[in-house]
Amino acid sequence: MMSSKKRNGFGGLVYSTDPNFKPTGFTEDEPETLLPAQQKLKIRLDTKQRGGKAVTLIEGFAGTLTDIEQLGKSLKAFCGTGGSVKDGEILVQGDNRDKVLQWLQKNGYTAAKKL
Repeated sequence: MMSSKKRNGFGGLVYSTDPNFKPTGFTEDEPETLLPAQQKLKIRLDTKQRGGKAVTLIEGFAGTLTDIEQLGKSLKAFCGTGGSVKDGEILVQGDNRDKVLQWLQKNGYTAAKKL
């Protein structure tokens, strides 16, 4: 009998050559995007491991990857800076907490600025 530590969720299946194979009981659903008023976003300034450069972080977005990328693109365009979307967080270059908060509130998002 196999110990529970070594058992994966696929009933012991390790490899399949079928490119369209999906194990039974395995679904990879993206979470649905909540309405802007239901989003609880947190805005904070971060300088750790960035060579001393300030970055505005927007955390707490619940939704699909496409929607968070679109939100990040809109925020970067509004602030007139660069940035990226990584690990479910939106990074906007520079200290743009006030601008980001203003844009999010104007567009119906619930946001809180952390000091």
